[in-house]
Amino acid sequence: MTKPQKPFRIFATCDIGREALDLLRKRGYQLEVYGQLEPPPKSLILEKVRSGIDGLITTLRDPIDAEVFEAGKGTLKVVAQDAVGFDNINREDANRYNIPFANTAEVLTEATAEFALLILGAAARKLYPSERLVRENRWGAWHPYLPFLGDEVTGKTIAVIGLGRIGQAFMKKAIGFDVNFLCHDASFVRSDFLEKAQDEMDLRHHYGFSEESRTIRVVSLEEALGGADFVSLHVPLVREGESSTFHLINDQTLRLMKPTAYLVNTSRGPVVDEAALARALKEGVIAGAALDVFEQEPLPADSPLRDPELADRLRIFHHFASAGRITRLSIDPNRGMAGRTVQALIDVLENEGNLADIPYVVNKEAFR
Repeated sequence: MTKPQKPFRIFATCDIGREALDLLRKRGYQLEVYGQLEPPPKSLILEKVRSGIDGLITTLRDPIDAEVFEAGKGTLKVVAQDAVGFDNINREDANRYNIPFANTAEVLTEATAEFALLILGAAARKLYPSERLVRENRWGAWHPYLPFLGDEVTGKTIAVIGLGRIGQAFMKKAIGFDVNFLCHDASFVRSDFLEKAQDEMDLRHHYGFSEESRTIRVVSLEEALGGADFVSLHVPLVREGESSTFHLINDQTLRLMKPTAYLVNTSRGPVVDEAALARALKEGVIAGAALDVFEQEPLPADSPLRDPELADRLRIFHHFASAGRITRLSIDPNRGMAGRTVQALIDVLENEGNLADIPYVVNKEAFR
């Protein structure tokens, strides 16, 4: 692909990685990057869009709606999102103004799945309370079970709620813990993945890597929650309709879980009713939880999840499941979010065909 005849102007609301952004500079693009850690105010985004930029690089922190698209009418050609999610972008507005927007699906699958499994273990084995004990110099004499015990993951049952790319990747990694799986997906389409996963589990047992035969079952949400020792959420956020996942985990569904069970959420914050979760943890309805996403981000100072009473049972992280060096920064669009964001921008701006044919464009329906 040849370099553009005229320099495209780009505004990035965040530094997504110097090496990736340099790819644009080398192609002659005029690039301005907002250099603060905090997101730019919307007024600044509007100012930059009105100035006639061709492309906008965004993150989940940036509200992109009709106001933005109207400000860029006639000049803005693409919004490239450095994230797999795009809850911040109004798809209907983008379609109405015929502005393609792209995301970074797939490249963060493995990192997110890995993180979900790691924080599941961190919550279950009480890594944070143990480290705090040592750091606060409160580690006294050894005792066989006091001051607390963690729960083994090996040999337990994990409910995987959502069987998309990340849910499947999570299962592939968790198989090594010799667990059983209860799977639920309201829009489940049968594929050979579960059969292949079961074959791997059977081989582990056959060769003596697993002492017991392990199973995978597709079940109702109620059965998955009620039968699991760990529940890992991997669903998209759907706010309305029969397939809604908004507050999928609430007072009622939490009470279906075992009192010894743990909840893990690396999907979308509003999938979990946080007030209900805080109550459930306080009342011993479930044993613990680990969350990387929240209903409001950053987590508000008055969130019930910040209650010191919950500190030993609840692990909370700052939405960084994808924060692996390669996943975030690689310039290879097949491996890195930064690389894919930049490639999407180039593909759209230098495109000579149908925008619907560009791989990373989300709203293809607007161009068919």
